[in-house]
Amino acid sequence: MIRLFKVKEKQRELAENSNGGSPLKKQTAGELRLHKDISELNLPKSCSITFPNGKDDLMNFEVTIRPDEGHYLGGTFLFSFQVSPVYPHEAPKVKCKTKIYHPNIDLEGNVCLNILREDWKPVLNINTIIYGLYHLFTEPNYEDPLNHDAAAVLRDSPKLFESNVRRAMHGGYVGQTHFPRCI
Repeated sequence: MIRLFKVKEKQRELAENSNGGSPLKKQTAGELRLHKDISELNLPKSCSITFPNGKDDLMNFEVTIRPDEGHYLGGTFLFSFQVSPVYPHEAPKVKCKTKIYHPNIDLEGNVCLNILREDWKPVLNINTIIYGLYHLFTEPNYEDPLNHDAAAVLRDSPKLFESNVRRAMHGGYVGQTHFPRCI
C-alpha cells in the first residue's frame, strides 16, 4: 500500500515537471486563513499594510499607523507582523519598529495589547489587531504598562506626558533616552 502512494506521488511530480512549471507549494491552514483575513481587511484611512518580502510571503508583513487624533497625532509608526503556520490558533508576533515613548510599547518595540496575549481567540483576525494597535494611540493605557515610566507620567501628570510625547516624536530626549523623529 505504501508503495502505491509513492508511485502516485512520483507520477504527480513527473506531470508537474513535464508541464514546465515548478511543483506548487502546499499552503498551510494558517496561510489560507491569513490570505482570507488580508483579502477582507477594512483598515482605517490612517493605516496601511505592506509586504516587504513580496506577495509570496504573506506570513511576514508591516503595518503603518498614522494616528489622526490624540497625543500621537501626526506621527508615523511601523509595526512588523510575524504570523505562525498555526495561525489563528496562535496570535501573530507584533513588534513596533519605531522607537516610541508610550506606556504600552517598550523601548525594544514589544507591544502590550491583551488580544496579542491572554485574550487571543481564533475568531480574532488581523483587522482586529490593527484596530487594537490604533486604539493604543488614541487611548494609551497606564494600567497595563510595558514602559512603567511613561505610564506613571501619564497617570500622574497628563500635561507632562503630552509634552514628552511631542518631544520624542520630534526627535528629542525624554530623560536619558533619545527618540528618532517620527513626524
